[in-house]
Amino acid sequence: MGVSVGLVVLPTDRWPVARRQWEWAEAEGFAAAYTYDHLCWGGFPDGPWHAAYPLLAAAAGVTDSIRLGTLVTSPNFRHPVPLAREVITLDDLSQGRFDLGIGAGSGGPDARVLGRPEWGSDERVARFAEFLHLLASLLVHPRTTWSGGFYAADEAVTTPGCIQRPRVPFTVAGGGRRSMQVVARHGQRWVTVGPTGPGPRDRATVLAAVTRQVELLEVACRAGDRDPSSIDRVLLVTDPAWSPRSVGEFEDFAGGYEALGFAEIVLHHPDQTGPYSGDVKVFEQIAADCGQ
Repeated sequence: MGVSVGLVVLPTDRWPVARRQWEWAEAEGFAAAYTYDHLCWGGFPDGPWHAAYPLLAAAAGVTDSIRLGTLVTSPNFRHPVPLAREVITLDDLSQGRFDLGIGAGSGGPDARVLGRPEWGSDERVARFAEFLHLLASLLVHPRTTWSGGFYAADEAVTTPGCIQRPRVPFTVAGGGRRSMQVVARHGQRWVTVGPTGPGPRDRATVLAAVTRQVELLEVACRAGDRDPSSIDRVLLVTDPAWSPRSVGEFEDFAGGYEALGFAEIVLHHPDQTGPYSGDVKVFEQIAADCGQ
């Protein structure tokens, strides 16, 4: 197949168990392993949950080659200045294997946990664009002073900088017209989960929504004088009710996205605490098939 396969490892298990999950992902040849960056995840609101960046630091220490990342960090409870330090540190600990997945975020527990009103959609997208602008500057320049409508930095020092040059790659989440403009401006990769609003999420509706999003991305790239093929496309499969039962079923599923130019499909680790599960042997076969 022409697509690679990544895994999300939910930050739900204690480290002696979680360590084996990250080591297994690398040993079986998955292209990347990610975790969600939330304080409280709506898909498992009362379950156990650990912090993304310390977990990724630990994962970096027990792996050697698999790429690691977040899917996704958001401005809901983060500021670009301290986040830049964490990103630079993870890039160093992983020796240049870290990808920053980042998105505008959404309403829900993370948006309310700091005791403030949820941002409206217009403010959320505006904040996201400004957040990425400042973060990109912090990761490239040793010292940054900048002030915007929502975020600022005053003589923020970010030496020694990233191992990856000019900075850690951004995997930017987006689904609408305005967020695609942000993807086209800042993303080395784009990640989507398909439709985000209410309505059915069967295979046909998700593929149709992603097809429309690809068109929006290409329009945004052309408007920004950027080649759409310069942005790798990543699909995050979020439906906990579906897990591939065979390599053939996965290949049939992935074929529609490969035709749309997707480079990576991300599934969930089949053996972890939380709403996702699957046949470990099938996942191993998928990793072996896609690694050829």
